[in-house]
Amino acid sequence: MRAELVVVCLWLTGAATSWAQHGGPRLETFRQSRSKRETSRTDGAEGPKTGSPMFKRSPDMTKSPMTKSEQLLRIDDHDFTMRPAFGGPPIPVGVDVQVESLDTISEVDMDFTMTLYLRHYWKDERLAFPSTNNQSMTFDSRLVKKIWVPDMFFVHSKRSFIHDTTTENVMLRVYPDGNVLYSLRVTVTAMCNMDLSRFPLDTQTCSLEIESYAYTDDDLMLYWKKGNESLDTDERISLSQFLIQKFHTTTKLAFYSSTGWYNRLYIHFTLRRHIFFFLLQTYFPATLMVMLSWVSFWIDRRAVPARVPLGITTVLTMSTIITGVNASMPRVSYIKAVDIYLWVSFVFVFLSVIEYAAVNYLSTVQERKERKLRERLPCTCEIGQPDDMAVDPQISGYGTMDFNMTGNYGMPENGGRPDRILAQVALNPQARPRANVNIWIDTHAIDKYSRVLFPGAYVLFNIIYWSIYS
Repeated sequence: MRAELVVVCLWLTGAATSWAQHGGPRLETFRQSRSKRETSRTDGAEGPKTGSPMFKRSPDMTKSPMTKSEQLLRIDDHDFTMRPAFGGPPIPVGVDVQVESLDTISEVDMDFTMTLYLRHYWKDERLAFPSTNNQSMTFDSRLVKKIWVPDMFFVHSKRSFIHDTTTENVMLRVYPDGNVLYSLRVTVTAMCNMDLSRFPLDTQTCSLEIESYAYTDDDLMLYWKKGNESLDTDERISLSQFLIQKFHTTTKLAFYSSTGWYNRLYIHFTLRRHIFFFLLQTYFPATLMVMLSWVSFWIDRRAVPARVPLGITTVLTMSTIITGVNASMPRVSYIKAVDIYLWVSFVFVFLSVIEYAAVNYLSTVQERKERKLRERLPCTCEIGQPDDMAVDPQISGYGTMDFNMTGNYGMPENGGRPDRILAQVALNPQARPRANVNIWIDTHAIDKYSRVLFPGAYVLFNIIYWSIYS
């Protein structure tokens, strides 16, 4: 039994010796190569072999998946409720703006709505981080809430919001030297004090004002990063009623009695209103109504059912045009250019109605006087044929009326009703019972003058109006 155990032990000892002789060098070689690779990864003295996929990763810490951004930026090591370089000079914050769209201009509310990209540039050395390739890191709105950013707001704004579809449109980019770019997409509705005294032939200038809410000029200095070139606009921006003439920027100081001086940035844009829409909707209809009211001057004064409805219709139409224009305008306390045109046109239409009332009244009064004279005095009132209008040559104190002198005066060429009436009336029946006199009555004189005066006055008004406001 002991002999068998001795034989087994000798066999195991021989097998171990044989494995050490054949496999020992290969194990040693593997250990040496592994040791060399670990040395090269640690010291970095010798680069990895070309073509080896295991060692192409950059040693930049910003690209290491094992490094958290908050740890790299040392956010927990600083108090970011304080501005950078607190207690020192004011921190400069550059601003540039890209206008994406100019949405609406409201005369009633006196405001405008604009969508823009607002970008801020400043340096915060507390956010500096080591990087061998000088590459920046980009974050979204989640990191913005943990660091210091400028507290900008829009002065005189009514409504504003940051777009949040599909996430908040906020971007933060941090560079290794501590420079920061903070960008956000905002839609803002702000006041625009418009002067509508020349409406709709006006030009308006509106301003968007940007300012820090908490930091005065002792702590924060706002400036346009590239001057006028800091404002970029999309060439496709257009408005239905306005032509955008120009954008420009300015910088001023704003003073508040309770807090002090603040830097304020201005974005000015000038708008010129398109006139063609108002020509079609307001000016042309008003002009046509005035011209339509002149038609009554060529209608016989006895055609009351034709002249009266025509005048009333034009007056009501002008009232509707004036009401429609004022319904879409603010209730300002001064007169606008369109009000002057519409009200003068309304006066012309109204005067055409008054003109017919005057013609009808004077004709009625004259006919009444004729009728009374015929009833009270002996007369030979003959209307119509020139032969009946001759005066008796034997009447003392009066000469003979020559028919050649009168001719066909008062008789229209087409044989219609004469415009003038020749009447023979006894002026003094007691002294000269047969003493008669000829009286000429022009019943259409007002219409004849109106046919010239009304168009001439309206044309003169248009020349003066468009020379002043155009």
